[in-house]
Amino acid sequence: MKKIILSLIVLVFTVVANAQIEKPVTWTYTAKKISGDMYELHMTATIQPKWHLYAQDAGEGPLPTAISFDKNPIIKLEGKTNEVGKMIKEYDPNFKSTLKFYANKVDFVQKVKLKAKAATVAKGKISYMTCNDSKCLPNSASFDIKINPKG
Repeated sequence: MKKIILSLIVLVFTVVANAQIEKPVTWTYTAKKISGDMYELHMTATIQPKWHLYAQDAGEGPLPTAISFDKNPIIKLEGKTNEVGKMIKEYDPNFKSTLKFYANKVDFVQKVKLKAKAATVAKGKISYMTCNDSKCLPNSASFDIKINPKG
């Protein structure tokens, strides 16, 4: 009897451990020098088919994408984070609002100025929501983007 119970417990834990966690978005992070001490930080979302990711100004209802940066004495944020991608605007009867979102891919770009000629890391967090036809998944991702003025 103990062997049967133990076998069932092991089976349940194996199934739970192997259950696929849905991650409809993968993120990549890069820094691109655009002039002397100015850089663009790119936080690029690749979105699985049939899913979408809400914009920073999503409309009334869903969780918009929000990007926050940790304080860094060497980095000065210049302006707001821009979105580069094909924005879709569509009325959603569930939220009774016109919503803004992206499918396939979107690049969030933040310009920064380095206050010193030293390598540093821009750290922060992205909170976002992805939805498909049947469900929505709130999520977050942390990032570390290396900026090296000498390389």
